[in-house]
Amino acid sequence: MRSFLAVLIASALTFLALPSLSTFNISAHANETGVATTTPRPSSTPSATTPRPSSTPSATTPRPSSNPATTTANPGIQPIIQDPSKPPRRIWSGWIPYYSMRSSLPSALNNNDLIREVMLFWFTLKGPTRILDLYKGGNPSIPMDTPLSQLRAAGYLLIPTITDGMEKLELQRVLAKPKERTQTVATIMELVRSKNFDGIDLDLEGFAFVDGTASWKKTRPLWLEFIKELSAALKAEGKLLSVTTPVSFDPASGRRGYWVYDWPGIAPYIDRLRIMTYDYATSRPGPIGPLFWAEDAVKYATSVMPASKVFMGVAGYGRDWVTKVDGTCPKDVANIVKAGAKASTFVMRDAPTLVARYGANAEYKVREGEVNFTYQRTYTGVTAKGNPTTCTATRTAWYQDPRGYMARAQLVEKYRLGGLVAWTIGMEESNAMLAVRGVAQQIAPDVVKADLTIDRPVIRYGDYIKVNARFTLPDKLPAANIPTTIQMKSGTGAWRDIFKSTTNSDGVVTINSLLGNQVQFRAISEGSWERLASTSSEVEVKVNPSLSLSGPSITYLGQTETFTATLTPMATGKTILLERFDPKKNAFVEIARSKVETVASTGSVVAGNSVGTSPGKSLGNSLGKGIATLVTPVINAASGSSMAPQFSKLRARLLVKDQLATSPDALVSTTLWITTLKP
Repeated sequence: MRSFLAVLIASALTFLALPSLSTFNISAHANETGVATTTPRPSSTPSATTPRPSSTPSATTPRPSSNPATTTANPGIQPIIQDPSKPPRRIWSGWIPYYSMRSSLPSALNNNDLIREVMLFWFTLKGPTRILDLYKGGNPSIPMDTPLSQLRAAGYLLIPTITDGMEKLELQRVLAKPKERTQTVATIMELVRSKNFDGIDLDLEGFAFVDGTASWKKTRPLWLEFIKELSAALKAEGKLLSVTTPVSFDPASGRRGYWVYDWPGIAPYIDRLRIMTYDYATSRPGPIGPLFWAEDAVKYATSVMPASKVFMGVAGYGRDWVTKVDGTCPKDVANIVKAGAKASTFVMRDAPTLVARYGANAEYKVREGEVNFTYQRTYTGVTAKGNPTTCTATRTAWYQDPRGYMARAQLVEKYRLGGLVAWTIGMEESNAMLAVRGVAQQIAPDVVKADLTIDRPVIRYGDYIKVNARFTLPDKLPAANIPTTIQMKSGTGAWRDIFKSTTNSDGVVTINSLLGNQVQFRAISEGSWERLASTSSEVEVKVNPSLSLSGPSITYLGQTETFTATLTPMATGKTILLERFDPKKNAFVEIARSKVETVASTGSVVAGNSVGTSPGKSLGNSLGKGIATLVTPVINAASGSSMAPQFSKLRARLLVKDQLATSPDALVSTTLWITTLKP
């Protein structure tokens, strides 16, 4: 592997004389083993000898400044007046590297109206059973849980990125062995579970930049099998699979790009494709990620998978090349200030300072969607022999300014992409975020309000309840023809779908539900490009037991009869009273009582009574029934004197402590009429 140290020193020394500018490890998506020295042009095939970038900044590498510089307003970028009822579409995402937490974390938290998820560039894969934690080494005094709690409080999905930290062709060898491939999946799942992350982002660039193109034919199917296996494991636990790759193109165009990552093959198994649409020009002057080139990659991606899965990369950095040198340069910069030397890097937010310092004429290139400027810089010092010397270098730089960010955000609208992804969050200037926010506001989805009502909050067991869900837009107009789901749960159980439909012209969905126990309802609508998903508040329905009474319709004076009270759902040990209406007292009076006995919920017939719920008619939970057998004469012989038939009104009542029989909450059966004859 080539040492990254020389590159870092060269970049740092080039900028030593530039006050207020910060440099850092700009190489995107790297690991620990080396640095890319060339990046192929879009029409070429990647070099087999190109090392991957490094993720471990050297001690000599300046880090990004934590206080973004004040920037000059850019033409065409105007403040957008936000409509609070229509928040901007959340199209911004990006990586938070372990080595730039001081700048990346505040930027992520300050733009939470635009962000729904962030990638944590904190881990590298070292083998089938080992993932190296880079965060801890880079932030020894700040526990990982501290930034995680801040990001979770902002409502973000947290997706850690794993880079390839193995030697050349080692990961290919691992994936070729089913046992080691499965071990790798298990190791990744352990990481996801360790902090309850929302998924994983694979940034395995060794295939592209280290292993060589000759290995791609063998690697491609192994990569696909790995993706399938990892996807299944993640989906089983409700987690996301994100994949970050360099660009690829439609083979019909004559440019294949990094086809080893098999976009068409992995499309059904991934949730996110993050395209590294930057580093177009590295070894010679040119744009960072020209718009026309990036759009070609996006076109191909959206032709093989849903556009909502695709995220287009934006660069938060620029590059600065030496194109000509007049004179003899001082010894301390002689090896790096020369035509053809490796480019230096600068942070986007520092670009206006660089332009102003050297009086450069910055020109925005519409086709590339980037700014290009050329300037001259003089270096003064001594030669290796100690003689005074001066040289003047002509330098040219490229970077994406707020107009470039706006143009890329407009491609999100054009192709209905999932969004933009920044390498890295925290490099951008404030006007760039203003530009992105402006587009995001213009393409903001409608907010849908979901309301759910029921016709009554308390019902008897086995009764139907009417559930009404209404969906409206901010202007109170109905949200017609949108897919909706009504869900139900019991107690602390999970929500389950009970009805799916689209709203009618009034934005309404109505169902009648048969209930057997206390439940909660809620209504949800699916999100789309045009509308945000919505969820109603939860509405609870209480279900009181049902009590019925059965017995003979004719009896004789003084004769003992058997009555059966059935309580559903069962409540073992409860007491049931049998009451007869006394006209003289104008009230029901007790004539017998009995305890409820449990009857198994099998649907069989026990002691002549049908018990349980019928198959296919589940009323919430299968709760069974309880019966109370009450044996008593309806009218005692001593109290009956008339020869005429007597008509009695009976009922069963559940005995509840301190509850009066006349209470409106008293559980009573329907009335049973019985005729008493004299023998």
